[in-house]
Amino acid sequence: MLYPVPAVLVSCADREGRSNIFTVAWAGTVSSDPPMVSISVRKSRYSYHMIEETGEFALNLTTEKMVRAVDLAGVISGRDTDKWKRCGLTPEPAEKIGAPIIKESPAAIECRVREKLELGSHDMFVAEVLSVDADEAYFGPDGRFALEKTGLIAYVHGSYFSLGKRLGSFGYSVRKRKTKK
Repeated sequence: MLYPVPAVLVSCADREGRSNIFTVAWAGTVSSDPPMVSISVRKSRYSYHMIEETGEFALNLTTEKMVRAVDLAGVISGRDTDKWKRCGLTPEPAEKIGAPIIKESPAAIECRVREKLELGSHDMFVAEVLSVDADEAYFGPDGRFALEKTGLIAYVHGSYFSLGKRLGSFGYSVRKRKTKK
């Protein structure tokens, strides 16, 4: 019941260059130094062997415009379907890994697996972040990446939601207010 969770598209490829995308809701940050993330994947998923074989994958952040593709990539199998075409998404070469990233994603996180934990229904791949590919359209004049303007989506117990309004920023509850004299 730890919701909401990010709805991300994971892209991966095997050693022969066959690539696939699939939806993951169990993904998260596990370390900031070094930067590391995790995804949990069922062994029965078509892409599982690709990640296990190459030790690489990309986390592609998803937006409201991509929600249909996100759902479709999670309910059809890449064993018998070209999900790239069926979902209307475009593979692009990554900088540091052999798997492609998704052109339509506002940001893709290229990862190399450091550890696999067998946990039960899912195995967790803990991976080091090698590179972050971000869409230049979301950079402001100050050079800051405006992730909040991308229209990110989240997954909540079987449904997709767009992220809502900003409620505060880190540390706002303890900031000192300037008093007027």
